[in-house]
Amino acid sequence: MNASTSLRRGLAATILACCAALPAWGQGIEPLLTKKQVFAYPGAYTTTSGTALEQVKVGYETYGTLNASGDNAIFVAHFYSGTSHAAGKYQASDAMPGYWDALIGPGKPIDTNKYFVVSADTLSNINPKDPNVTTTGPSSIDPATGKPYGMRFPVIAMRDSVRVHRALLDALGVKKLRAAVGASGGAIQAMEWAALYPDYVERVVHVIGPGFSIQPWAIGLLEAWVAPIRQDPKWNQGDYYGREEPREGVAQALKLVTLTTRSWGWTDRTFGYKPAAADKPPQAAIDNRFAVEDALTKAGLARAAVTDANNKIYMAKANQLYNVEADVEKMKARILFLPAKSDLVFPPEFSRKAAERYRALGKSAEVFEIDGDGGHLDGLLAAAKAANVIRTFIDQ
Repeated sequence: MNASTSLRRGLAATILACCAALPAWGQGIEPLLTKKQVFAYPGAYTTTSGTALEQVKVGYETYGTLNASGDNAIFVAHFYSGTSHAAGKYQASDAMPGYWDALIGPGKPIDTNKYFVVSADTLSNINPKDPNVTTTGPSSIDPATGKPYGMRFPVIAMRDSVRVHRALLDALGVKKLRAAVGASGGAIQAMEWAALYPDYVERVVHVIGPGFSIQPWAIGLLEAWVAPIRQDPKWNQGDYYGREEPREGVAQALKLVTLTTRSWGWTDRTFGYKPAAADKPPQAAIDNRFAVEDALTKAGLARAAVTDANNKIYMAKANQLYNVEADVEKMKARILFLPAKSDLVFPPEFSRKAAERYRALGKSAEVFEIDGDGGHLDGLLAAAKAANVIRTFIDQ
């Protein structure tokens, strides 16, 4: 086992221990095998903030086969801290499949016997140290200097990733999207697809998303998710490449992400009031931890191994800038909103209000609430509860 494989397996085990296992939809079906590929944007890409980037690359995966007319494609956008590994495995022996393997594959709700499914890494993906991630962001080498961009990288929005991904789909021969699908930050991208390309996108599956704009509540959360990085002296205003990196700040930031994307019901059910170690009761010493503290800390440290601090800061900003309110009237896609009942990041009310507005314009919007006490992450780990709704919406 090489170092990168060991890292991925250790990371997977730690995240699963903290976040619970994937749903069991489709058990007994042979694992879908995929491979990571790289797309290079043709020529310079000009960001929505007006800066030209000379070299832009993103990693991507595909599942299924594109039909002759190029109109059976589904784009699956990943969440804030995710990657394009949406389904399947790179090798049958991999410890775990892609994060939405419960939904994507032969005979599954997003059926790869029918549809050509594409998923791609965002710009400034927070996991550039993962050998299966390709992204352009602050940690990338600036061709003008031969050094990482750091905080000189231009401000990007989620819309920038969607525009780059559209170029990828054009290169693959996709003529129309049957659906743009995603959870959380991926839901934001899915809605951006409909806003940018109203004649190209037929459906949007907006899972645990904010609706048509990010909401001030989530803007504040996103700032909190990167505050520990900025407070780590090793961050050094983003100039840490070639030095010791701010791993503690990154780990604390990721710990906060996990906690706020869960709920009190999940923490009660998963950990209760137990100590991390039976022989180290929390009342006996200030450093003795409860089980919930220990699990969140270990998960943060494990995820920090593949996370770049600056990329994470830029990804937070990209999400904060999401707002398609001015584009709603020109959108044509049918929208399925899938909020999670116990979501503290994007509560169901956000989806209900967006659906009401869309319907008031004479457009099609459906809402199905994912039941559970797992918080925001129910949109990833319990999405199989909406499997039949997703299948029907995409197929009809």
